[in-house]
Amino acid sequence: MQLFSVSPKAMVTSLIVNRSLILQMSKREIIGRYQGSVMGLLWSFFNPLLMLAVYAFVFSVIFKARWGVHVTNLDFAAILFSGLIIYTLFSECVGRAPSLILENVNYVKKVVFPLDILPWVSMVVSLFHAAVSFIVLLAFLLIINSASVHWMIILLPLILMPLVMLTLGFTWLLAALGVYLRDIKQGVAIVVMAMLFMSPIFYPASAFPESYMVFFYMNPLTFIIEQARSVLLWGNLPDWQGLCIYYLIATAVMWLGFAWFQKTRRGFADVL
Repeated sequence: MQLFSVSPKAMVTSLIVNRSLILQMSKREIIGRYQGSVMGLLWSFFNPLLMLAVYAFVFSVIFKARWGVHVTNLDFAAILFSGLIIYTLFSECVGRAPSLILENVNYVKKVVFPLDILPWVSMVVSLFHAAVSFIVLLAFLLIINSASVHWMIILLPLILMPLVMLTLGFTWLLAALGVYLRDIKQGVAIVVMAMLFMSPIFYPASAFPESYMVFFYMNPLTFIIEQARSVLLWGNLPDWQGLCIYYLIATAVMWLGFAWFQKTRRGFADVL
């Protein structure tokens, strides 16, 4: 029986050794998603643009949601969209994770194929779409502000990185569980949808009931969404202490998810 290393070194080594394969598979998946459509990859640009317009109209005009007394409808659209980008980055990977191995059964039978890179491929695809969405958001900010975006934006990758690490850990964990427990996909879908409304996307954190605030901040998206908005929209420095704690937790979750995947992958072929 083949043994797979669960060490953090093996996790990093796999990424480095298979980086070309990860990029190649990610490129194929991105192109394949829009293959056959008239506009092709242009949809990766128009999708977030249309989503920004729809959400801004629905929540600022129809529902008349408000963030603060000095926030206009256009500002609200930017606040809303920034939160949605981060949520989508997380939900695309985690929501798909339980069926990730089931969608790639042909790779399971190949002894030499590094199955542990599949979550990386899923993450790279999600990061590509998130990057396009952020470009749309930045263009929108330049238009409504008629000025340059605050230089604090350079800290945005530093804020998003621990979320990427945490999401990868969850993806490895759920991808392995999805092979043995097929019902987990439905449960994850419900949780991911609930997180959309339990995150400070459509409302500020201050609007959440004080008695439930501890559960609000247990949501892994809450801190990242607030910090991303802080540097992107308001030009503030991030909460360095909170960010360091998040990095430590994300590192632990990432490694534990990888270790679980490596420990359980030897039985994938028997189950499938």
